[in-house]
Amino acid sequence: MATRMTRLLSDSRAALFAMLGLQAVIWSVQVVNWLDDYGLSREFGLRSQQLGDLPEMFTSPFLHFSWDHIEANSWPLFVLGFLAAFRGMRRFLLASLVIAVSGGLTVWLLERPNTVTAGASGMVYGYLGYVVLRGVLDRKVLDAVVGIAVAAVYSTLLIGVLPVTQGVSWLGHLGGLVGGLAAAVLLRDRHRAARPDPASAPAAKPGTPADSRSALLKELDDLGL
Repeated sequence: MATRMTRLLSDSRAALFAMLGLQAVIWSVQVVNWLDDYGLSREFGLRSQQLGDLPEMFTSPFLHFSWDHIEANSWPLFVLGFLAAFRGMRRFLLASLVIAVSGGLTVWLLERPNTVTAGASGMVYGYLGYVVLRGVLDRKVLDAVVGIAVAAVYSTLLIGVLPVTQGVSWLGHLGGLVGGLAAAVLLRDRHRAARPDPASAPAAKPGTPADSRSALLKELDDLGL
């Protein structure tokens, strides 16, 4: 019990610091970008259908085209990024890679030629999809509750995957969302599914300390702690 709680707190602390650090980087880049009249966005944003611009799928999420743009992305990025990361940084980094590639390739392949796309909104949609589907696939009560809450609070964001708003990269949103769903499937908790059937293990006598500890640990495990 203590070990699981300690690990959860440690991973949550790492997730908090990671997202604070990410926000610091994005806002620092924004200041430089603004002083340069958003030249960084034009230079390191993702230009569709230009082979030499493919690496920019990894730089474009850090860039924005206005203060309104970065403000709109920052809060959901922080919240959803933290929720995606609190189960461990390794899975979070791998999920972020899948989301960045999926969103980047979708924009690069399908956006109008020579259109420059920048912004963290594709990552926001990716973390949204990842957190919601992870709660279903990992079969942990805590993650399921988080996923349901996220789906309820951020459900209105899904309108952003449709081509209804001029000047908004709905393709980036759609590609990011697909990447988040794919990451949840690829990074699901296989260890949990592979655990031996409790019926095959020797049963502790009812009322014994071992039986009580087993029941407590099972309840905590079901809660995702």
